[in-house]
Amino acid sequence: MQQTMRWYGPQDGVTLRDIAQCGVQGIVTALHQIPVGEIWEVKDIRERQQLIRDEGLEWTVVESLPVHEDIKRRGGACQKYLENYKTSLRNLAQCGITVITYNFMPILDWVRTDHGYANPDGTKALLFDETAFIFFDVYLLKRPGAVDGYTKEQLEGAKAYGDALNEQEKAKLFKNVLLGLPGSDESFTPEKILELLQAYEGIDDDALRKNLVHFLSEVAPVAQELGLKLAIHPDDPPFSVLGLPRVVSTEKDIAEILYAVQESANGLCYCTGSLGAQPNNNLVRIIEQHGDRIHFLHLRNVKREDGKRFRESEHLSGDNPMEEIIEKLLLLMNKNQTPLPMRPDHGFLHSFEGKEKYPGYSLIGRLKGLAELRGAELGILYKLKQTNP
Repeated sequence: MQQTMRWYGPQDGVTLRDIAQCGVQGIVTALHQIPVGEIWEVKDIRERQQLIRDEGLEWTVVESLPVHEDIKRRGGACQKYLENYKTSLRNLAQCGITVITYNFMPILDWVRTDHGYANPDGTKALLFDETAFIFFDVYLLKRPGAVDGYTKEQLEGAKAYGDALNEQEKAKLFKNVLLGLPGSDESFTPEKILELLQAYEGIDDDALRKNLVHFLSEVAPVAQELGLKLAIHPDDPPFSVLGLPRVVSTEKDIAEILYAVQESANGLCYCTGSLGAQPNNNLVRIIEQHGDRIHFLHLRNVKREDGKRFRESEHLSGDNPMEEIIEKLLLLMNKNQTPLPMRPDHGFLHSFEGKEKYPGYSLIGRLKGLAELRGAELGILYKLKQTNP
């Protein structure tokens, strides 16, 4: 696997020098300073490339080239933003960057209710608790019609959960859920969220899926011609939040997306954390069925609890069979004679670091994950060589 690490740009609390000392060669980043939907110009891409190269590293994967909400809703200035997206793809190709990650999650890129869940050893992890989220949705955000989406028992549980929180804890929950876009220092306001939610009225899973296929039918041929690989990130979490549609959550979703637009450029960002939070997903089977369309790897693990509650665990210790997953990926790469870029996704926040600028992206936690994944990879490679000398 080609080992990489995510960097949010010059404003990141983790520097390129820090990352270089982790032993990776590849950087996963984006031009977060450019508003969503605007063109990534060649000069801006090259400037970021040079900044990375000055530290002896290479920008190998874009994460993410964001998709404007007008494209997801197929309204407003949809066509303008589609043309802008194609232009950005051409500019990235001109600069030699070939793997482009994106997602099609409406409004919120990812959601956690707790950014500092305390593990027994004092490290901190990310957690999603459906009961906490329902309390946020119904009693804090007060989304119109929210109560209709939950059972009486869920609402009673959420109310009891919220009654046990003080005002500071409620404010923290509110901020955690409305964190905003990756790489951004600003959270969504409740007014903005409610406005955006209103714009999605009448758009269900089927409609959003059709809009995704329309997007891919426009951009995948361009990417194919340019030699680019588009890697869609699964929904995180892989189920509806705020009543919004989700169409990249299950094995069935993935199969439909890849079948609908068959250019090999139309591929998957294989995120074991996001996919693994859905207990019905068989992560090994996804590799077996769609391995040739996997373009980028996010390796992390989760522990699932009752209902829709999960927390991020150590990279090799969780509900995902990570050793089996790594072995399948190594066999896939050997068959195709092509290494896949991989980054250790998220990591615990260790006491020594004190705090992190972007939740889940502490340096020590990710370095620990990288070392464990690297060790597992070498051990499995040795086993495979002994089995098939």
